[in-house]
Amino acid sequence: MNRAQMRTSAFAAVAVLAGSVLAACGSGSGSAGGTTTSGGGDLQNAKVAFLMPDLASTRYELQDKPLFEARMKQLCPTCEVIYQNADSDAAKQQQQANSALAQGVKAIVLDPVDSAAAATIVKSAQSQQVPVIAYDRPIPATPADYYISFDNEKIGQMIAQSLVDHLKKEKAEGGILEVNGSPTDAAAGLIKKGIHSAVDPSGFKLLAEYDTPDWQPEKAQTWVSGQITQFKDQIVGVVAANDGTGGGAIAAFKAAGVKVPPITGNDAEPAAAQRIIAGDQYNTISKPIKIVAEASANVAWEFMQGKKPAGKTTLYNTPSELFTPTVVTKDNIKEVLFDSGIMKAAEICTGEYAKGCAELGING
Repeated sequence: MNRAQMRTSAFAAVAVLAGSVLAACGSGSGSAGGTTTSGGGDLQNAKVAFLMPDLASTRYELQDKPLFEARMKQLCPTCEVIYQNADSDAAKQQQQANSALAQGVKAIVLDPVDSAAAATIVKSAQSQQVPVIAYDRPIPATPADYYISFDNEKIGQMIAQSLVDHLKKEKAEGGILEVNGSPTDAAAGLIKKGIHSAVDPSGFKLLAEYDTPDWQPEKAQTWVSGQITQFKDQIVGVVAANDGTGGGAIAAFKAAGVKVPPITGNDAEPAAAQRIIAGDQYNTISKPIKIVAEASANVAWEFMQGKKPAGKTTLYNTPSELFTPTVVTKDNIKEVLFDSGIMKAAEICTGEYAKGCAELGING
């Protein structure tokens, strides 16, 4: 089996696994659309909260929200989703959670701004017998009722190892910058741990690292600009924990008027796909939001019916489901993001990116 076939098989395996898990969750929920159960009581017009953390990443508004709402509509046509985005403000998220509880939600799906501060939300909800599903980011201090995410530590390891392997192949000599995520985000801590597991034994010197407040690309850019001034051409690569911070790092090198080294990312945002096609970003992580959004809706629906879904594993004393993502580079971007239908060439291959898409065989 050649490399392309192996990548295709691996991607297909993840899709099949995710599909089977979602089907399993759904099968435990009774008939989709039923609104009254013996375990959960009357669920006619029941409410579920979907509380997201920030606007710095475009995925929450463009993908997570509509995908979660669509799946809940399938499961419970009369149910109402209360959606709020905290815009990186932990206090605001607390207020949004309190408001959702006051409105009588039957479950809360929570992607915390601050993983430590979110413990208060969990305690408050559980005191009112409202289950909390931690989404994307864990809540270590106080166990939620369930945790659904891609494997964040694995994500860090995969993007960093991909970069290290590339640098070794290119016989690069120098050091690496590490741009981590928010220090208040437990998922960022897991990604950071994964990055170090690949960078520390790589043989490349870690020149410096930075925890980016609120994942803000502008703050990542400012920090990287300072490192360019200090280390100059010693920098042969940058491990950035997501596409936003990776984009900030790329902007820093361009503003300095120097060659952009290989830079990682994570989330497979449209802008990141364009940067990979253009050769500005080395990799990203494809973690189809549909998988986690629908899985969280399935689990929330089970809780709403009075059931207690079992996790496939346990993290931070919380029953959990962790999916495995896929590293995306120029070598497989066509197959992973476009042939799979995750992205459409007509939306990505515009203007200056049309030529790069054509060279990679990406056609709309």
